Amino acid sequence: MKKILVSACLMGYDCRYAGDNCKNQKVVELGSDNTLIPVCPEQLGGLSTPRLPAERVGDKIIAKGGKDVSVEYNRGADFAVEIAKQNNVDFCIMKSKSPSCGKGVIYDGTFTGGKTDGNGVTVDKLLQAGFKVISENDL
Repeated sequence: MKKILVSACLMGYDCRYAGDNCKNQKVVELGSDNTLIPVCPEQLGGLSTPRLPAERVGDKIIAKGGKDVSVEYNRGADFAVEIAKQNNVDFCIMKSKSPSCGKGVIYDGTFTGGKTDGNGVTVDKLLQAGFKVISENDL
């Protein structure tokens, strides 16, 4: 049995910016013989649900309309890393393309649906802490 940190939206929790989820059946099924530990870094950082969409622009996270929400995203990322450490997780499954949880490819900051190479802030911090991170697309 493995311990897996998972983006809560992938488990069906309504915590995405629009107040919905992106439940992934493959992720949910992993819970039958593993321990899944759901996190929503955005909520952990103090952001509401629903909230304005945000995208990563360099080291900053900017909400649509221009508000800098980097502090909240970084706070939530730090909490997610602490949860991963306290639970000694084996690996992490994070939501693709997210400015927080994206791995390898994220939205490009133009709010046009364009994508760019990069990671969300939580994924960067998890990787820096030594955790293996994949997206739901890698299952």
